[in-house]
Formats: sequence, C-alpha cells, structure tokens
Amino acid sequence: MKILVTGNAGFIGFHTVLRLLKRGDCIIGIDVVNDYYDPSIKKARLKLLEAQGRDYHFIHANLADRAALDSVFAEHRFDRVIHLAAQAGVRHSIANPMAYVESNIIAFTNVLEACRYAEVPHLTYASTSSVYGANLSTPFSETQAAVHPLQFYAATKRANELMAHSYSHLFRLPTTGLRFFTVYGPWGRPDMALFLFTNKIINGEPINVYNYGNHTRDSLTLTISSRRSSRSAMTSHGPALRGMERIPIRALATLPIAFLMWATAIQSSWASTSLALKPHSEGSKQDPPATSTRRRS
Repeated sequence: MKILVTGNAGFIGFHTVLRLLKRGDCIIGIDVVNDYYDPSIKKARLKLLEAQGRDYHFIHANLADRAALDSVFAEHRFDRVIHLAAQAGVRHSIANPMAYVESNIIAFTNVLEACRYAEVPHLTYASTSSVYGANLSTPFSETQAAVHPLQFYAATKRANELMAHSYSHLFRLPTTGLRFFTVYGPWGRPDMALFLFTNKIINGEPINVYNYGNHTRDSLTLTISSRRSSRSAMTSHGPALRGMERIPIRALATLPIAFLMWATAIQSSWASTSLALKPHSEGSKQDPPATSTRRRS
C-alpha cells in the first residue's frame, strides 16, 4: 500500500513509518521540522528513515500551505493517510495559540480537503486524551462526552474530531481519531516528564511537581501508539486504547535513576497506564503552585 504519514519526523510518526516500512508498505512522509523542541532530534529520526530504502520518500513542507499539500496529492495516489503532524504541548498553547491554529486547525482542514477530493479510502489522525478536560468520570472512555476541554491545545484537537466527523458524514470519508495518553519510549520528545525528570536527576537539580504530586498521569508506550496508528488505517473503525495501571506523579519523582533510564527505552507491548486524571492538567492556572522534589541518594 502507498501511505501518506504526516509528522514523520515526530516521535510517534517516526515509529509508525518504521513499522509500516517493515510491513512492506510504500511511505511518503511530510513534515515541516519546526523548532518546538530541538530540531536535531527530528533530523536524526529522518536520517534513520532515509536509510530504510527506496520505499520511503520525505517531503519537507508545511501542511498549512494548501498548494504544497495539493501538489503532493496530485503526484501520488494514496491508499491510506495517517495524519500525525500537529502542534503539541498543553502549556505552550497558552503562550503561542496561533501556532495551534495554523498546525491543528488550518493544516487539518487542508488534510481533510485533500483526502476528500482524492477519495482516500481512510484517514487516521492523532487526537489527545486532553479532550476529556473537566470530565470527572474515570476511567475515561471513548463513549463519554468530551465537551469541556480546559486548554486551547485540547480545544483544537477536539475541533479536529468534530471536523473529521463532519467530513465523514458529508463526504463519506472514513476517519479514525486516536486519543493518545502521554506517549513515551525510544526517541521520545525531550519535553516529556520522563526525560525532564531524568535530566534533572542526572544534573542534581530539583524536579517540579504540580498539585503537590497528588494526581496520576496516563501514559502509553510508543509500541502501542505506532501499532494502533498503523492498524487503524486498515479499517474505518479504530480500536479503543485502554489502560492497565496508574502511575502517581509523585512516584515518578522518586524513582531510581536506573529505572527512569530504562523507562525511556521500554518497548513492552501492553504497558499503558489506566485512564485516570484530575479535572485540571499539570501546571494549569487552577493547580496549586509547583513544588520541587529532590531524589535522595
């Protein structure tokens, strides 16, 4: 199959492409390679993908540029589209909301339009667990209403779900949205907790813990995320992502360094945590101030 994967220089996109290439698919990747975090990490991922062979081709482009995206669809006929490109980060959306409008609203509209006119058999896209927002019922479920997102980032991703639903209804475009829960694993984003905690422990620095550590955090291994991204593209109904155990934030701050180093590379097939969160996200304005925790030697 010929599959378009957007955001392939990103964490989940990179591993999804690797999995699809291993399966024998032909992949076209698109990424703008922005500087939300160190671009050298994204370029290193791209270098590894380029070494995979002739079944992979990378296009450096901004999905918010409709003409650029239309040219890609004019040149290629895709059997599936996996849209993983987005502006991530809850707190960053408070400081720079326009980046989320461009990447999560305009770019996603362009992807929907391109898939519509190309009559793509199925579109899979990345959503987020943040859409559950003020929902007090846990564990979270795909059957629950997600009508109270608390951050602008979450609002843009919930908008994506509604936009996709509309296109599915109006134009019979099969779509599947995957609500990822804090994905971690090899080649992960350096702004995520496990990497931040590990770096601070190595450097002997205090770790910021929000809400005094009195909440849990949902996490999902990269292995599951990339597998579900690739599998859901094969049908019009994506599988549910369900969890198994809770990880208290305070516990992460006191884990031995050896475990934290191991956790960043874990590839267990079913190690997702349960879907349990407090009403407010880490570091939101409603939270008590952050406190610092030092790991004892």
